[in-house]
Amino acid sequence: MTAPFVLSVSNRKGGSGKSTTVVNLAAEWAARHRRVLVVDLDTQGHAGLGLGISVAKGAPTAHHIFRDPTFDLSTAVVESAWAGLACAPADPLFQAEGPHGLDVLARQLRRPAIAEAFDVVILDTPPSLDFLLMNALAAADGVVIPMLPHALSAEGVKQLTRLLYRIATTANPGLRLVGLLPVTLNSRINHHQSVLDEVTRQFGPERVLRGIRTDIALAEAFAAGKPARVHAPRSRGAMDYFLLADELPQLWPGSLAAS
Repeated sequence: MTAPFVLSVSNRKGGSGKSTTVVNLAAEWAARHRRVLVVDLDTQGHAGLGLGISVAKGAPTAHHIFRDPTFDLSTAVVESAWAGLACAPADPLFQAEGPHGLDVLARQLRRPAIAEAFDVVILDTPPSLDFLLMNALAAADGVVIPMLPHALSAEGVKQLTRLLYRIATTANPGLRLVGLLPVTLNSRINHHQSVLDEVTRQFGPERVLRGIRTDIALAEAFAAGKPARVHAPRSRGAMDYFLLADELPQLWPGSLAAS
């Protein structure tokens, strides 16, 4: 059995483009005939909303795996309107209770109902250093960190990478930082460029992805519950995520490019 590749899209800071990146990257890979599952671990539930998926009262969600050790994540999976793209939506009422191991999510993703059904799993994570984020990092093969080109966002990236390396040296030795993804990028703003220069100096040019330009079409597509490639296929944002979907496998040896 070949396990799906698991990508965690994470940042400590809210409003950093995590859910937008999850939705649009998932849609791009699904359009390339990959079977993609989005697991929404952020109780805001934005990834599901961006895919036009809402949770009925009492319906199973991704967060049920932390309530019931016998729960099967596959029962929470909902097909989207686009072929090959599904989502296990979040529970907006979820509250952590009791102790949770770091391998809860990883064990679920190894179950045949998930492992045999999907080529890639993309995790949308909460903007906090809690057990949900740590479960995501413990289950992931790689991490992409969307970041606003602002000084405070760059500091949040440093804090997250410290946690990433802690998980990589303990619970998940296979975890790697795939790259930092600048979002709402405007090359004409000097501060944006200076922040990118500093991040590039600290992490190396190979860790800084090409970035997603500022584009209102991305917000409009999200509000419509559709990926940008569907809602505004000629927009800058749609093109940037199209290019990102091609770029990431090249930086992630053995992933979608070779599967």
